[in-house]
Amino acid sequence: MDIPLTTGKQKRVVIVGAGFAGLKLARMLPAQHFQVVLLDRNNYHQFQPLLYQVATAGLEPSSISFPLRKIFQKSSNVFLRVAEAREVLPDSREIDTCIGRISYDYLVLAHGAETNFFGNSNLQHHGYPMKSVSDALLIRNTLLQNYEHALTTKNEGERNALLNVVIVGGGPTGVELAGAVAEMKNKLLPKDYPEIDFGSMKIYLLEAGRKLLGGLSNTSSDKVRKYLEELGVEVKTDTAVKDYDGQAVSLENGVTIQSRCLIWAAGVRGVAMSGIPKQSILPNNRILVDDCNRVRDMEGVFAIGDIAAMAAMEYQKGHPQVAPVAIQQATLLARNLRNCILNKPLRPFIYEDKGSMATVGRNLTVAEMGRIRLSGFIAWVAWMLVHLMSVIGLKNRVFILINWMWQYATYDQSLRLIIKPAQKAPAQQKKSNQPEKLVGSEMRESHCYISGLS
Repeated sequence: MDIPLTTGKQKRVVIVGAGFAGLKLARMLPAQHFQVVLLDRNNYHQFQPLLYQVATAGLEPSSISFPLRKIFQKSSNVFLRVAEAREVLPDSREIDTCIGRISYDYLVLAHGAETNFFGNSNLQHHGYPMKSVSDALLIRNTLLQNYEHALTTKNEGERNALLNVVIVGGGPTGVELAGAVAEMKNKLLPKDYPEIDFGSMKIYLLEAGRKLLGGLSNTSSDKVRKYLEELGVEVKTDTAVKDYDGQAVSLENGVTIQSRCLIWAAGVRGVAMSGIPKQSILPNNRILVDDCNRVRDMEGVFAIGDIAAMAAMEYQKGHPQVAPVAIQQATLLARNLRNCILNKPLRPFIYEDKGSMATVGRNLTVAEMGRIRLSGFIAWVAWMLVHLMSVIGLKNRVFILINWMWQYATYDQSLRLIIKPAQKAPAQQKKSNQPEKLVGSEMRESHCYISGLS
């Protein structure tokens, strides 16, 4: 079914990606002036800051996901299409997608970032990223399945390798994930697997830089490191990963760590999009924009959120790829698009940094808001409130709050389930009645669903 034509007074805005930036913009554009076509590979919005809790069996995937069509049930000017954008065609003002070409008056690229493996194909093939709900489910399945295998193996070295977890990247994702896995090891796993000695399980957090949480002060970074080490995490800074073959992690300093699970949280890059002038794309695939989020050398095309790189006084290499930046850019762009059709000047973007926070476990949190620095229980409560109010949907907030309260009272998480999607065997295998055996990359593909453009 084709997208309806715009009315005489409407301009069509095509938004690629329903992450924080794209979703915020779509919700703010009034029907009086705009028809909105929102494209995303998924039919839901995912709350990425809590993906690590899905990966460690703390939350259900549905708790941090919300159907896009439910969000826009009362928005008569918003048309959703589950589709992948392929190429921008600026000469004809169209964007080519897997469902055909869509014309636009204004195009907004908000398709976000993906995991950056820095060109290492082995890490990409054997490591586990965490950028989507499907990635988080795969990590959960892998962790739990490794413990099941550890029960049956008779080789001590193999057992330890199955238990060991290596997390690469000392940013908020890596820090929070390391803390969550450590709490599982200390409080939950010995009860589930009493035959296993979890004293031999090692959790490594590897960071190539000098400190954890590079965006926070040295005081907060040191405090987080102390929290993690108290939980039993082996934190190693100034430590870069050289290679990983699915069995052993090779470090640049010559050390080798045996592990069957390496989680890669060491960086992101923009999702590539064809049709953008080469001079407007950075080596990490971020798109260069001016101070009004207009893509350089392209008329009527904007970029916001993680994909946009805007040089500012304090951010010469672009703003941090975090949700507040995306939301603030979307809010301003909604006003500027209206200014475009009213022939008014556009307002430049100025990022208002309201602070940063990170948690590694119950009562173990740091928060910095301007000159205010919090840690411990107060920071942990603030972290929960901020994240809870940022989740879309009252029901989701209630479910998350109930889960958090239950876990705080009992130290228990009831979602330790290994759920694998069913696979239909090829026709030739059906004839022989032999089950399909999945190995290597095929096994991973069977767990991964479509990753989002968010």
